[in-house]
Amino acid sequence: MRKHTFYILFFPLISMLMSNCDTSNSLPVTVYETSESGNQLTQITEFPEVKTRVAISILPDEKFQKITGFGGSFTEASAYLLNKLSKENRKKILEAYFGETGAKYSLTRTHINSCDFSLGNYSYAPIEDDLELKHFSIKEDLDDIIPMIKDAKAISKEGFKIISSPWTAPPWMKDNNDWRGGKLLPEYYDTWALFYSKYLNAYKAEGIDIWGFTVENEPLGNDSNWESMHFTPQEMTDFVKNHLGPKLKTDGHNVKILGFDQNRDGELKKWVDVMFSDSIAHKYFDGTE
Repeated sequence: MRKHTFYILFFPLISMLMSNCDTSNSLPVTVYETSESGNQLTQITEFPEVKTRVAISILPDEKFQKITGFGGSFTEASAYLLNKLSKENRKKILEAYFGETGAKYSLTRTHINSCDFSLGNYSYAPIEDDLELKHFSIKEDLDDIIPMIKDAKAISKEGFKIISSPWTAPPWMKDNNDWRGGKLLPEYYDTWALFYSKYLNAYKAEGIDIWGFTVENEPLGNDSNWESMHFTPQEMTDFVKNHLGPKLKTDGHNVKILGFDQNRDGELKKWVDVMFSDSIAHKYFDGTE
């Protein structure tokens, strides 16, 4: 049986220090708290006595799931703004995230086509009914996103993995012909699968390897506030099983395929049950986000 991994990704990542101080031994620690009671990174200076203390045991020899990495996202908006800075300040920021003196991000994400962190709507396949994607081009990424990724790679000593996610297919592939909402028309399933393969090749030609895909960002939608495209669990499973998985395999791409990709209570199990109950589809899915 194939082992599947469930990737839990946080973009961007915010770290907090939480401490339970023992007043019998004074330590030079500054404590900040974010809590349901209303504190938002509020500095705490008073620690009321509690009746029950909680003991936390750390057992480093007991290992469970492997953490692939921590990190943030490469977006057109952030890359564009970064390019407006001086070379010195731009380098300082990249060092803070990817350098040895910084956070050393090891897992990152970027968007395929435009998203809500883009300067405007765009697709790598703007020509209608270009079924073979002869006009496919990532030129929109060449000014900002790709240079940012390349510079981050140059700074990162250990390197980092990249997950790419589409917010939507180009409108001409959808039933509502819009950037927001709607579904992928079945007659374009093969073309949309080819799109992923073309993207991998185009980024590889720029010296950037993509580690994984999520099939669709927010397949349940986002109230049509920005780019989106809807899938049901069965629709996404069928697309991966019959189109995306076989296409990537045929074209020789070794890339992770992650399903779902939306934070909703109770929905994750529903999606996983559908994705992995199919004996063929589960061979292509590597996990969920």
